[in-house]
Amino acid sequence: MLLRWLLLPLFLAIPIAVASPAKAFDLSQMTDAEREAFRAEIRAYLLENPEVIMEAVQVLEARQQQQQAAQEDVLVAQNLAAIENDSDSWNGGNLEGDLTLVEFLDYRCGFCRRAHGEVEELVRSDGNIRIVVKEFPVLGEESVLSSRFAIAVLQLAGADAYKQAHDALITLNSAINTRVIERLSQQIGVDPEAVKERMDSREVTEVIAKNRSLAQTLGINGTPTFVVGGQMVRGYAPLETMRSIVRDVRAARG
Repeated sequence: MLLRWLLLPLFLAIPIAVASPAKAFDLSQMTDAEREAFRAEIRAYLLENPEVIMEAVQVLEARQQQQQAAQEDVLVAQNLAAIENDSDSWNGGNLEGDLTLVEFLDYRCGFCRRAHGEVEELVRSDGNIRIVVKEFPVLGEESVLSSRFAIAVLQLAGADAYKQAHDALITLNSAINTRVIERLSQQIGVDPEAVKERMDSREVTEVIAKNRSLAQTLGINGTPTFVVGGQMVRGYAPLETMRSIVRDVRAARG
């Protein structure tokens, strides 16, 4: 069935290429013998030129990617205020920057961890980027626990304490549990009992629920996912790629 879909444009193009009367290639008007001969010609052509199939696949994939990118642009534009300017997410970098980079992340995600230092370097070296972190735990209970801890710290102790918690969680080499939460709280300088109580609160639950709802609206189901100046970037991208994206976004703005 997939092969028939891929070959359909080729089937339709052959009558035009040979410049014969259109009705001569109307399959519904052909005799059984004519249809069989037509199919045999198609088969022979493809056997002699199998690269045509891969060319068709590549064209189809390119068109699908273009359509997806266009759809993403529309969704991001429609939800840009919720993506960049909600009051529940941590903001860092240059808060007056000309470009906002938003990251949907999960602390247990290997690619989020790999991206962490490179995102930090991008924001630091550029000097004109505001960064927003969206807590988006998708990899199980430890992910949820980590995000609850980070959000609780932000709500209780503010942006600087959150950044310490964030950096500790994204580089943590052990499982996350009550003892680790207590230790990290003490290192950051917040009351462990207050943090644990806040982690189970409605306020923290609502932040995670809101981020998940926004991600669903945007079709985000994996981490890391970035929105850079209104352009969605799915998955890990090396530092130089991110720099190139930033340049392209600024150039497009004029």
